[in-house]
Amino acid sequence: MSEQVDGRRARGERRRQAILEATLRVIERDGVSGVSHRSVAREAGVPTTSTTYYFASLDDLLIATLTWSADKLADDISGLIVKLVDAPDSGVGEITQRLADLVGVHRGRTMAEYELYLLAARRPELKSAARRWLDLITEAARPYNTDPVAFRGFLAALDGLLMQGLIADEPPSVSDLEPVVSYLIRPQEHLDRLRGGTMGA
Repeated sequence: MSEQVDGRRARGERRRQAILEATLRVIERDGVSGVSHRSVAREAGVPTTSTTYYFASLDDLLIATLTWSADKLADDISGLIVKLVDAPDSGVGEITQRLADLVGVHRGRTMAEYELYLLAARRPELKSAARRWLDLITEAARPYNTDPVAFRGFLAALDGLLMQGLIADEPPSVSDLEPVVSYLIRPQEHLDRLRGGTMGA
């Protein structure tokens, strides 16, 4: 009996995940305005009753999608930040590559996530989910974080780089992003080199 219950639970979780992934694909293709129980069910290949079973309202569906997306992003970025602390030079390269991927090969998905993210500015019920990835990353970095203000500035700058990359005519490359990320991580070194070059001149 327990195996049957566990099997049903696993199938239910897979279907719920499929609905969340389908919601992001609908937003990627049609924007948030294109999200409905019917459009998401069609995209996921499930009956409309399945989407209403797991998510009674569209707000429930959007909040769950934003929360799931935030959890995935936080896991990804948190791992990179730990690497950055352990091996700064390697960490710069990995973060730069990840940013380039987010505005390049994964551009559509990133746009969908940001559209959902920015919707929270108009929909108070989404704000907690929209802040989730920042909260999770901050918590993951807490053991390594000696300067909370600098860390917050770093995360804000990553947000800005992604937004700028999404509206650029051509997505920035790794070589475009690397000097900026390097500066954000070690600004004092850049300032010291700048001062040294000025003084040497």
